[in-house]
Amino acid sequence: MSSQGSCGAQPEAAAPQGASGCGCDSLKRAVALEPAEDRTAPAEPADKYSRRANERLSEAQGDEEEVQSQMVLISGGEFLMGTDDPGIPADGEGPQRPVYVDSFYMDVQEVTNHQFQSFVRASGYITEAEKFGDSFVFEGLLSESVKNEITQAVAAAPWWLPVKGANWRQPDGPDSNITDRLDHPVLHVSWADAVAYCSWFNKRLPTEAEWEYACRGGLKDRLYPWGNKLNPKGQHYANLWQGDFPNSNSGEDGYIKTSPVMSFPANGFGLYDMVGNAWEWTSDWWTVHHTTEKQRNPTGPPSGTDKVKKGGSYMCHKSYCYRYRCAARSQNTPDSSASNLGFRCASQERR
Repeated sequence: MSSQGSCGAQPEAAAPQGASGCGCDSLKRAVALEPAEDRTAPAEPADKYSRRANERLSEAQGDEEEVQSQMVLISGGEFLMGTDDPGIPADGEGPQRPVYVDSFYMDVQEVTNHQFQSFVRASGYITEAEKFGDSFVFEGLLSESVKNEITQAVAAAPWWLPVKGANWRQPDGPDSNITDRLDHPVLHVSWADAVAYCSWFNKRLPTEAEWEYACRGGLKDRLYPWGNKLNPKGQHYANLWQGDFPNSNSGEDGYIKTSPVMSFPANGFGLYDMVGNAWEWTSDWWTVHHTTEKQRNPTGPPSGTDKVKKGGSYMCHKSYCYRYRCAARSQNTPDSSASNLGFRCASQERR
């Protein structure tokens, strides 16, 4: 969400007025397209695989466990969640509030294509994007031949296109594959897909509070997982957009789309890519109203229409989507999927 920010010691100024986002929070399956198109609902509930995860035999685990993410213990404690100086006030980043979270384990990296592929081979899982037959892809990733076949765009963000045949196996459309991206974060996974994956390994999605606590890496009231400077000593610490969004990405950080996980320095807790690269689902339902009272292990509202995602992606630039800060947040409907949205798992016990 940002790229060419200040390198000074002071926190960066708020994003320009109107710089609400890259539009990925509009990527809902009921979103207004031009023209609109009927969608077919998935035939099977994703939780089918959650139940199966609890019932599977030990021999079914096999190879997939060998490629699972290392998990690190995040020791419990109190931190200041949110901010009183929001970059995007409408997102409900504030008020800043004291929150205590118990100790938990978290994947050191975003779930990769290789890991998700292993899960699919073991479980037979079919993602929602595969069932729907399409997913949202950033226009800049598409080949001309695929782009020429598309007659629709997201009204609120025309650089997002619904692409038939786009899914985790074919992230840039039907003429793409993941052969050379097995160590990149898996994309085009809905919230239900992420829950099914984590459940298969007796893990879960982190709460928003756990995620933000982990993102901060032990630092207090800082913008990013590493501090307040976007590029300390000229070094890039996250895969973000540099240049003119959405027209040109200069790739100064070495990448113009996703990067292999762990390509940038870890934060103080040993976690990689907590901001940038791919957005990450959390377990919380979305709300923009928060109490200032101290909370312990908050889990968000009991119900809602959208789920919280955190961390931003390789498409984040300060001029358009200043959401690569630990306090930043966005949302999508649970069945949404896109070419910049992934996840990582958490657990109460080491897995």
